Amino acid sequence: MWRLLLLAAAAGGVRVGAPGALLVATRSPRSALRLDWRRLLSPAPAGAVWIEPRDSVLHASAVVFTKVFESREAGGAAAELFYPPYDLSRFSWGSVNGTLNRTALTAEFRGGPAGEPGGGFANGSLAFRVTAYEADGRDGALPRLLHTANSSKVEFVLAGVAPRGNGSRFVLEVATVEEAGAARRLRSARSIDDEYTPTIFETLSLAAEAPGAVLSFLQWKATAYGSRSPRREDGIRCRAHELHAANCSLPPSAIVRGYFGDRPAGACSVSALNISFGGEDGDVYQEKRYLSWSALLGFGQPPADSFSPLVVAIVAVALGTPAALLLLGGLAVLLARRRRYSEYEPIN
Repeated sequence: MWRLLLLAAAAGGVRVGAPGALLVATRSPRSALRLDWRRLLSPAPAGAVWIEPRDSVLHASAVVFTKVFESREAGGAAAELFYPPYDLSRFSWGSVNGTLNRTALTAEFRGGPAGEPGGGFANGSLAFRVTAYEADGRDGALPRLLHTANSSKVEFVLAGVAPRGNGSRFVLEVATVEEAGAARRLRSARSIDDEYTPTIFETLSLAAEAPGAVLSFLQWKATAYGSRSPRREDGIRCRAHELHAANCSLPPSAIVRGYFGDRPAGACSVSALNISFGGEDGDVYQEKRYLSWSALLGFGQPPADSFSPLVVAIVAVALGTPAALLLLGGLAVLLARRRRYSEYEPIN
C-alpha cells in the first residue's frame, strides 16, 4: 500500500515549517496514518506522525520546498546579485479549506512572508497546488505530464509578486530526506519526441534508489511557464543544478520532523538541489508576473514517455522513403541490364 501525505507549511495561519511531502510505502493495506496534531504544532514535533503498525513500513522519504532565491545580473566583477532569500518555513499560509476540491482531488496552499503585509507580496502570493490521481493518464495542460495512480502532481506558482530588480530570476531550493539504505540521484532522460511538450526534449527526475530498485521519485520536464493558460511560447527555461549532500539537520518542516525526528543520528540522509527558472534574460517574469512549474511525486519507477504514433509515422516515412527509392532504383537497373542482354544478337 502506497501512501502520500502532503502538508503545507501552515494551516489557517499557523506556521509549522516549510511545505513538504511525506511518502510512505507499507506492506499491508490495513496500515493507517496517525497524527498527533497538538505535538505536530508544538516546537518539538518529533514523533507526531507515524504509521500503524510500525513494522509495516517498507520505505519512507520526504521532499521539502525550503527556500526561494531571487537574483539578477550585476555589473562589475560580480556575475549575479542575490537578494535575501524567501524562507518558506517562515511563511504564513491560508487555510486549504477554501481551495479543496474533493471531486477533482485538488487543493492549493497559498501564502506569503509572515508579518510583512506589504513589500513584494502586497499584490501577489506564492502557492503550491496539489493534484491526486485515481488512474494512469496524462495531464491536459502543458507540460502534459504522464502520471500513474501512484503519483500526485505538485505545482509551484509565483503570481503577482513584485520582483526586487530588473530582469529578476528565481530559484527554488528542494531538500530530500531518505532512510538509511537509500540515496537520491538526479537523472536526465532525453527524447526526440516533443509531441506532448513542444520544444522540450528533456525530462528530469530525482529518484530515491536502493540497490536494484527505485523507491520513489520527483519528476519534471525541463520547463516552466509564464501564463495561467500555458502555450508553447510561454515556456521559461528550467535548469536543475547539482545535487549535493546537505550537512545539516532535518529540513525545517513539521511533517518531516514529526516522522523522522525521533530517529537516531545518522539514520537519515539529507540532500538538496536548486531548480532555476529563466535564461540569460529575466524579462519573462518581469512582463507577466507569473511563473508555474509542475512536478510529479510518486513511488516506483518514474513514468516514461514512449514514442507517439505520430512520431513513429514520421520516422517511418523519413527512413522508409530513401530505402524505397534505393530499392526501386536497383530494380530499374537490373531490368535495364536484362533488356539490353536480351536484345543482343550473336555473330555467326
